[in-house]
Amino acid sequence: MKIALASASLVLPLTALAASPLGTWKTIDDVTGKPKSLVTIEEHNGKFSGKVAMILDKSRRNDICKVCTGYRKNKKIEGMTVLWDMQKDGSKYDGGKVLDPESGNIYSANMKLINHGNELEVRGYIGLPMLGRSQTWLRVNS
Repeated sequence: MKIALASASLVLPLTALAASPLGTWKTIDDVTGKPKSLVTIEEHNGKFSGKVAMILDKSRRNDICKVCTGYRKNKKIEGMTVLWDMQKDGSKYDGGKVLDPESGNIYSANMKLINHGNELEVRGYIGLPMLGRSQTWLRVNS
């Protein structure tokens, strides 16, 4: 019985994690279809944010955001926060912003877990969500 309870206590945190966007996600390049970066999503005071943990192409790890504006201009993309202010809203996360370091554009954003929490659909848009574009990020299991 003690073994069963101990096993259950290990499974519950993993299940809770899979039901949230917390963790590390692999982004996919829209043009090439190849893995591009790892983004780690954290939660602080009920708001979720994501930071580029690693650019997967080693030759681009020191790339800077030349097209960004404000305090992000000419800063390294690796380590940069590219997703912020997401708040849980029912089964999705909404009210946030997402940065595209390739264009320097910042979009309104929402996201939702799909495929049993193994994928995260991140949608950036201007104005109405239906006029935006979605990316699917893949959960990286540690």
